[in-house]
Amino acid sequence: MIYEKKNKIYLIGFMGSGKSTLGKKLARLLHYDFSDLDQYIESTAADSISNIFDLHGEEYFRKLESKCLNDFNNETYKVIATGGGTPCFHENMNLMLSQGCCVYIRMPEGALLERLRKAAPKRPLLAGKDEAELRTYIHDTLQAREETYLKSHLVIDGVSLSMPSLAQILKSKMMERTH
Repeated sequence: MIYEKKNKIYLIGFMGSGKSTLGKKLARLLHYDFSDLDQYIESTAADSISNIFDLHGEEYFRKLESKCLNDFNNETYKVIATGGGTPCFHENMNLMLSQGCCVYIRMPEGALLERLRKAAPKRPLLAGKDEAELRTYIHDTLQAREETYLKSHLVIDGVSLSMPSLAQILKSKMMERTH
């Protein structure tokens, strides 16, 4: 599809898949700027995502998330790490597909569970869940989101990901689309 339109790369995938960590590395390799959508939301709202969820609920957060995502429309040469649910609400996936290259960092449920076990208290959608509830949440939510995630331009294995090879794939995809 349209990889070169804005020279923007959106990293999508389940929470804990490494979008922010990988995004920073990828941006350095490509000489792009990096933005983390969750950090941008917190900066814009002058509040933490946890507080936004607690005070206003998920629907309010999703509307704010969509508005903040749209703030990147005129940006170029940027890698954007999105939230795990970002593609699944308010036509965000269609926006990202039309604005740049979407890369789904796909992770198996077991690997996500390992990564999210310790981080659960800091994540509003996971807070207060015991291990069984966390496992069920990951399974059910990933199943619900997978169809949307798979609309991405590229699907990569987050477990065996090589950053230089990903950068090379993206460069070649962008180059082939501009010629």
